[in-house]
Amino acid sequence: MTYESVRLSHAGEVATLTLAHPKSAFGPATWRDIPQALRELGEVRVLIVRGERHFSVGLDVAATAPLIAPTLGDPEGFSALVAEMHAAIEGLAALPIPVIAAIDGWCIGAGLELASACDVRICSAGARFSLPEVKLGITADLGGLQRLPHLIGRGRTAHLALTGEPIDATTAERWGLVTEVHTDADTLYARADALAAHLAALPPRALEGTKRTLHDGLPHAESLAAAVEWNARHMTADALLSAIKKA
Repeated sequence: MTYESVRLSHAGEVATLTLAHPKSAFGPATWRDIPQALRELGEVRVLIVRGERHFSVGLDVAATAPLIAPTLGDPEGFSALVAEMHAAIEGLAALPIPVIAAIDGWCIGAGLELASACDVRICSAGARFSLPEVKLGITADLGGLQRLPHLIGRGRTAHLALTGEPIDATTAERWGLVTEVHTDADTLYARADALAAHLAALPPRALEGTKRTLHDGLPHAESLAAAVEWNARHMTADALLSAIKKA
């Protein structure tokens, strides 16, 4: 299927979603294209999300402002508009497979909020991250303020969100926003492919159960019980014996 603002490609059990808006920004088509692309994933085991040039420079304000303007002062209308954006990001977060964000260049605003919905974030040395909505008179409302505290802590999230100032790749790794920094874009994308291949070779039910447990938001005891129940339902003797032989 052809999309306006993204490209979806497959290589065996790995799919790659490339954010390909001409301005490296998220326009109205992005929020329609991402959910449709996710529905077209098929039976893949891992998804890589990357940009075409920059990962994303955030919202295409010029394209989005005419849609937002009529809803200002109308909470219901504004909420309905933003719900489409939420659906794209929440749909990505809800995938039962691992999602790797491979970040080169700028990862700004909505781009950072989308990246925070992925399971693993790796970047190039040239990556830059910011949550600059306050500079535009906006409170970030696409999930970043909810997810980032769990990734980098409340204080560091507050620093990003209240100052609107960017951080570099070294700082992002030190804060725990990304887990690996690679020399350049080519090295980054090669690593993303290799990491995806590694994950695709692991038992899919174990990956899904691990992801569910990490994100279930349950109290400690309930989360433990849910993980045990998942294993009881989905762990097989054949898979366990196979893993032991490979160890």
